Amino acid sequence: MKLLKYTFALLLSVTVASCSTDNDDDSSEDLSGQTGELTLKFDNGVGDQDFIFGTSYNKSNNESFKLETLKYIVSNVRFTDSEGNVFMYPTEENAFIINELDGNTAGEIYVTLNDVDAADYVSVTFGIGIDQDRFLLGAEGQGAFLDEASEEGMLWSWATGYRFVRLDGTYSSDTVTDEPVNIHMGSVGTSLDNYREVTLPFPNTVLVRETTTPEVHIKADIAKVFDGTTTVNFADGYDQVHTDNVETPIIADNVSGMFSVHHVHND
Repeated sequence: MKLLKYTFALLLSVTVASCSTDNDDDSSEDLSGQTGELTLKFDNGVGDQDFIFGTSYNKSNNESFKLETLKYIVSNVRFTDSEGNVFMYPTEENAFIINELDGNTAGEIYVTLNDVDAADYVSVTFGIGIDQDRFLLGAEGQGAFLDEASEEGMLWSWATGYRFVRLDGTYSSDTVTDEPVNIHMGSVGTSLDNYREVTLPFPNTVLVRETTTPEVHIKADIAKVFDGTTTVNFADGYDQVHTDNVETPIIADNVSGMFSVHHVHND
């Protein structure tokens, strides 16, 4: 009887081990050579409110603002997977203008990236604006994006470079009403580099596969342009920001802090 029990136990352990091995083999997915699509959805808001053109939003110092233009450049998009590998989207296609006017009925602006290496991604990194290496390629090195930026009003002139962020509208306070606001932040040639990068962790793993198109919902809090790392007031000269070497880096730092990943869909 004891021998029978031991024999049965041995057979059972072998069977369990075999099933365990089979399960492990089934769960290990060979992704080599696979690519898929990945969509970034940019969703502009102000604090916990949706952004709507012409709507008045309060900021610090009893000031409020309304915008009629809201655009910014995103570039150098890349993803880090669970093993630390980085996938960089092709440079010649890796610059995008996020224009609120292009939003759908929910106010979301879609950037769909094709031929992304299949992997389990845990974060995204991107730049706000255009980096110096790309700028130094000259006008010809910008490809079709230079024409797009020109049409969108996102160039100073080629001699000085791109507007990274463009906010146009008005502001009001206790003493003024509907005074012009023009926030045009960017680098000025090589003399003033306002390019910034942000890395955003995903709340859950983004699974890029041939058969799925994950969506990453990125919130951008426009309030942080003015009340971010540094609080700035329109009355102190931040109603007109262009190429000033003090004001523009402050706006650049504030803008880099306005992004967060709200959620991820792995559909």
